[in-house]
Amino acid sequence: MSLSTLQYKAIPPGHVTVNTTVQSHSSWMFLQIKKEYGNNLVPAFPPKKIFTLTPTDVEQRREQLEKYMQAVRQDPMLGASEMFNSFLRKAQQETQQIPTEEVPLEIYLSNGQTVEVNILTSDQTEDVLEAVASKLDLPDNLVGYFSLFLVREGVDGGLTCVRKLQEFELPYVSVTSLRSSEFHIILRKSYWDTAYDSDVMDNRVGLNLLYAQTVSDIDRGWILVNKDQHRQLKSLQEKGSKKEFIRLGQTLKYFGYIKFDPCVTDFPEKGCHVIVSAGNNELNFQVKLPNEQIKEGSFKVTRMRCWRVTSSQVPVVNGSSSPTPAPCSSAKCEVKLELAFEYLMSKDRLQWVTITSPQAIMMSICLQSMVDELMVKKSGGSIKKMLRKRHNGSLHRSESLQAVKSPPLLDSPDPNRDQIVKLSTKLSSVSLKGISASNSANDISGNDFHGNYAFEGIGDDDL
Repeated sequence: MSLSTLQYKAIPPGHVTVNTTVQSHSSWMFLQIKKEYGNNLVPAFPPKKIFTLTPTDVEQRREQLEKYMQAVRQDPMLGASEMFNSFLRKAQQETQQIPTEEVPLEIYLSNGQTVEVNILTSDQTEDVLEAVASKLDLPDNLVGYFSLFLVREGVDGGLTCVRKLQEFELPYVSVTSLRSSEFHIILRKSYWDTAYDSDVMDNRVGLNLLYAQTVSDIDRGWILVNKDQHRQLKSLQEKGSKKEFIRLGQTLKYFGYIKFDPCVTDFPEKGCHVIVSAGNNELNFQVKLPNEQIKEGSFKVTRMRCWRVTSSQVPVVNGSSSPTPAPCSSAKCEVKLELAFEYLMSKDRLQWVTITSPQAIMMSICLQSMVDELMVKKSGGSIKKMLRKRHNGSLHRSESLQAVKSPPLLDSPDPNRDQIVKLSTKLSSVSLKGISASNSANDISGNDFHGNYAFEGIGDDDL
């Protein structure tokens, strides 16, 4: 089965803000990576103006530089450059004016317990993850099975996955810059295929971590449990049968999924409210239609031709987004993020589906990590080796054998969806004919969407 996907590797909005200091260093960084990688690979640097800049010009220049860094970051080779990542790490510290020093940092586990590690403010994600693993006595060969996630916990106990911390991030800077006790960093497993749970469960610490995550996901409603299953789980919990508890959990709906906050989609109709979950190599939709009917279905990653994330500035009037566009210079604005993917609905019929959500980047990262796993399995590689490479920050998109290069990301989306389709058709390495041939109707599971009529009805209480 062909896996033709669009990579997305970007700097989370708000994570690296281009201030005056960063602007002055960015041109130097451009010259250095240009010397190392050449003109053909490095995107053109935004041209400077020779006249005095107005406040509007300064803001436009700042946005141009942020988009430039996004463009550099999305390239597999440039994005893995230590020079560029070093620049990003320094930018984070300078933006937040945080000096390099030793500090304690609390990392949460799924059961609410915390692990305090002593780190440097300049330590990146891999360094912090290794410190946590060492404190927990998690073996080196299992470290790559876990990742650090930035989450926001609501007063009602609800959990929002803001993003998976990337290798270039400084976790201490990321969480402290938010200046809110709602945000913290949590340790969760970073793979999707439940077959690899066995590797983790063979170790006592790994078993405890996976067990705590399973219990937490059930308590939060991320995993669906009926009354009979609840009784069985409670009995296993009372006996301390952790492996059996997890194995029963693996049979439950949405085990191993990440559940996102309610958002909006244009499928099957524009403006539908939806709850999206990522797992089992798919995006699951629980959609509330305009007529209040609740429907469910899934989009398999193996049937996605490509995807992209876009952002735009939306004016806010009286605390809510204004439907009438207005200059952001004269009104308070917020960033609107959209994840759009092109999906093979049926043989020879592709359709774009868009999700508007603050968690669009997190959804995209989930899709890419699913593709990474599928590529490794397809090529007969070792998941253990892949996870270790990911942990070491050396898994590049070039190792995803059929991944295609993205068009420029985080541009303001054109209201005309045809413009996005045109961008997609420029990806000459992807053949529509090839996709149709490799994804026959026999490959489609009963839970996939096929137009408007393939939804499965669920109860109103599920949404």
